[in-house]
Amino acid sequence: MRVKLILLAVALLTGCEAARSRAEVQTAATHLAAATSAVATGKLTKADFDNHVARLKKKLPSKEFSIVVQEPFVVIGDEAEAVVKQRAEDTVKWAVDRLKQDFFTQDPEHILEIWLFKDKESYEKHTQLLFNDQPTTPFGYYSPGHKALIMNIGTGGGTLVHEIVHPFMEANFPASPPWLNEGLGSLYEQCGDEKGHIHGYTNWRLPGLQSAIRSDSVPSFKTLMEMDPQAFYNDDRGTNYAQARYLLYYLQQKGLLVKFYKEFHAVQKTDASGYATLQKVLGETDMDQFKKNWQQFVLGLKQGYEVTVE
Repeated sequence: MRVKLILLAVALLTGCEAARSRAEVQTAATHLAAATSAVATGKLTKADFDNHVARLKKKLPSKEFSIVVQEPFVVIGDEAEAVVKQRAEDTVKWAVDRLKQDFFTQDPEHILEIWLFKDKESYEKHTQLLFNDQPTTPFGYYSPGHKALIMNIGTGGGTLVHEIVHPFMEANFPASPPWLNEGLGSLYEQCGDEKGHIHGYTNWRLPGLQSAIRSDSVPSFKTLMEMDPQAFYNDDRGTNYAQARYLLYYLQQKGLLVKFYKEFHAVQKTDASGYATLQKVLGETDMDQFKKNWQQFVLGLKQGYEVTVE
């Protein structure tokens, strides 16, 4: 791996390790309505972005803020303009290009804003001022209602990449079950570049999942995948996020993740949870045995950069 790629991966990981499940409380509620938040507007044009930027300039809280168009987003930050541009290029564009390469064909239907507040004080102040929100996560969240990703970028770029996944899921897979929506977002909250593709690494969710496995409190994959939003987000949600993430991590490591996503997307009307598609892609009929094998796989993982793909 080239040094440039290593540095990029490290930049994306900064701040992710300190996260806890409470960091997702605010995004959970908004994701329940995410599938119905988009309204078709047709393909966005340069004039659309120019008009959006002109309106934004009128409501900027201070001269400290800069605006960078990074389609399909508009990035706004209160750091130096060069820093905002770098974040738009190195994190937003980097993630969008790779997510579209492997998963998504459609951009979000609306212009979405990415607000990058430089630190905790700025994040809390401006979230209240601009959106009348009181965030329950110190890292950031996606608000379909405001058509905005609202971030404390001082905590790092991992949460930003996670949240970028959600509007793309809305645009491309609106019927996606919550386990896949959050599993894919969670997979890339700690990520880097492997052979030109986005690649999730083991992260802070691993120890909790390993503890749940040892205490025999992890549900079957059928149960996880058939959870409705209320069950997924409210019932032992930390384990649900982690189990979904590390199922997708397993598929990634076996070279099956993109294949699974595309096949599930193609048959979503007849396989709403993805469970039958998972069995097909894995070539498994005994899912109880697969769960045991997967648990052994997870118990053998360590936090870090495990990148070998079979």
